[in-house]
Amino acid sequence: MRKAFKMKLYPNSIKAYMQRHNPIWKELEEVLNIHGVHNYSIFFDSESHILFGYAELESEEKWNAIANTQICQDWWAHMADLMETNEDNSPLSSDLDEVFHLK
Repeated sequence: MRKAFKMKLYPNSIKAYMQRHNPIWKELEEVLNIHGVHNYSIFFDSESHILFGYAELESEEKWNAIANTQICQDWWAHMADLMETNEDNSPLSSDLDEVFHLK
């Protein structure tokens, strides 16, 4: 299944955000792979500071289970100063509905 979502960076945080993702923690990459996440990309809109995420998932249940891993929670804490977050440091995000797909 395909999943798209958006998150929001604080102004002037894109450079640090990109540095922290390059490279992404190996342990986090392994957790994503184990939980069936493939073809994961994040794009940035410099006018709105919005991040657009796209991933192909094996299942929504496996995707949601990632949040319960320690490495994911550590990653959220590592990124929390750069973006809007919930109280648990998870990114404040909203899913986007697919309206078109060309296969």
